[in-house]
Amino acid sequence: MNKLRSFPQINTLIKDENLKAYPFYIKAFFCKKVVNQYKTSLIHKEFSKETLLLQIKHEIDTFYRKDFQSVINASGVVIHTNLGRSVIDKTIYEACKETLCNYSNIEFDLQTGKRGSRYALVLEKLKMLFGCEDALVVNNNAAAVFLVLHSLCFNKQIISSRGELVEIGGNFRMPEVIKAAGVKLCEVGTSNKTHLKDYAQAINENTALILKTHKSNFALKGFHSEVSIKDLHLLAQEKGILSYYDLGSGWCENLNKKLIKNEPKIKTIIQQCDILSFSADKLFGSVQAGIILGKKELIEKLKQNQLLRMLRVDKLTLCFLNESLKAYLEKNYDKITTLKLLNQDLATIKEKALNTQKKLKFQSTLKTSKSLVGGGSMPDKSLDTFILSFKGNALKLQEQFRAKNIIGRIQNDEFVLDFRTIKENDLEKLIHTINQMESL
Repeated sequence: MNKLRSFPQINTLIKDENLKAYPFYIKAFFCKKVVNQYKTSLIHKEFSKETLLLQIKHEIDTFYRKDFQSVINASGVVIHTNLGRSVIDKTIYEACKETLCNYSNIEFDLQTGKRGSRYALVLEKLKMLFGCEDALVVNNNAAAVFLVLHSLCFNKQIISSRGELVEIGGNFRMPEVIKAAGVKLCEVGTSNKTHLKDYAQAINENTALILKTHKSNFALKGFHSEVSIKDLHLLAQEKGILSYYDLGSGWCENLNKKLIKNEPKIKTIIQQCDILSFSADKLFGSVQAGIILGKKELIEKLKQNQLLRMLRVDKLTLCFLNESLKAYLEKNYDKITTLKLLNQDLATIKEKALNTQKKLKFQSTLKTSKSLVGGGSMPDKSLDTFILSFKGNALKLQEQFRAKNIIGRIQNDEFVLDFRTIKENDLEKLIHTINQMESL
C-alpha cells in the first residue's frame, strides 16, 4: 500500500478542533511543513492523524516561544547583549510614542516648509553634550568605524597597535573591517607592548591616520603598555595626519565611581583626537547606534560618502536617541536605565532581595556576589551585589526558570538570581511567577 495516499488532506488538518485556537496562516504553514517532513521520512516514521496533529501543535507552540518577548534579567550582567543590551526607560518610551505613532517632521523643516535633515536635532544635542564641532549617527559602531576609514583613508594606510586589533561579538574582527573599507593596515608593536616610536617609524607618505581602539571587551594585565590617544594625536598633528579613537563603549556622565578608573570619558577624549566613535547602546544607555564625533571638516566628508545612505538610522532610533540626549542634557540620569542599574547602592539591592525572599514560597539563601557591566564593556571590573541561591540541580533549575522567562545564572554549582539587574517594576512579576511553579 502506498503510504502517501493515507495522509490526511492539509485542509482536514487545518480545520481540526485541536488547532482551532491558532490563526489560519500559522496552521497552514506548519501543517504543510509537518506533513512534508513525514512524507520525506516514511521509512523511519509511523504516523496517524493524531500523531501529525501533536507534532503540528508542538511546532506551533515552539514557534510562538521563539517570538520576541520580555524577560526578567536576573543574570547579573547589566548590559546583556543577548537580552537587548540597554533597556529603554518607560518615560523615554512615552515621550517617543506620540511622535512615532503619527506622521512627524523627521525630514521636514516646519519653519521653511522645505525638506530638512533627519539628523539635525540629534546632532545639535550631541554637539551641546560633548562640546564637539560636529557629529553623525549611523546604525552601529562597526558601521561608524567602516564609514570613518572608508571616507578618510580609502586606498591609504592606517597604523594600529597589534594589541588593539580586537574581535567583537559575532566574529567581527577589526583587521577585516579595515580591509573591507579599502584601507591598508600597518600593524605596529607587539600584542602586549606598543611604544610611540613604533607609530612614528611606521608613518610614510601614504599614511592617512593613526587608529587607537579601546580594549572595551578584554583586558591586558602584567607586562604591557600602550600609547595614550593624547600622545598619538600630538604625533599625528606633527606628521600632518589624522588621529581616530574607536572607543567602542564610552561613558558620558554620572557613572559609578568604582567603574570610571582608567575608563575613557567621551567628553575628555574628544578633545584629544580628530575623530572618535562609540556605541550608543552600551555604557551610554540608549538604542543601538554608532555615534561619531569630531572636526567639522571630517564629519562633512563622512556626510558626503554615498555609503551613508546604506548605514543611516531610522526614525525610531533617532527619536529614542533624541530623548536619551535630552535626559543627559537635563541631568535626568534616572531615565537612563543602564546608569540607574550600575549606580544602585548595595543597600537597595539587598532590600530588593530580602523583600522578594520573604514573599517566595520556596526556600532560598541570601548571599553576596559580583555583577558584571557586560556588553563588551569593562571586562576587568565588577560590582558588589546580592543574590538569592536555590538548592537543587542547578542546570534543571536554570531551565525551569528560563521556561518562565526568568534568566538567572549558575554560580558555585547553584542556581542564583542576581538582584542588581532585576528592575524594581519586575519584582512583583518575579515573585508571582516563581510562586506559580509547582516545585523547584
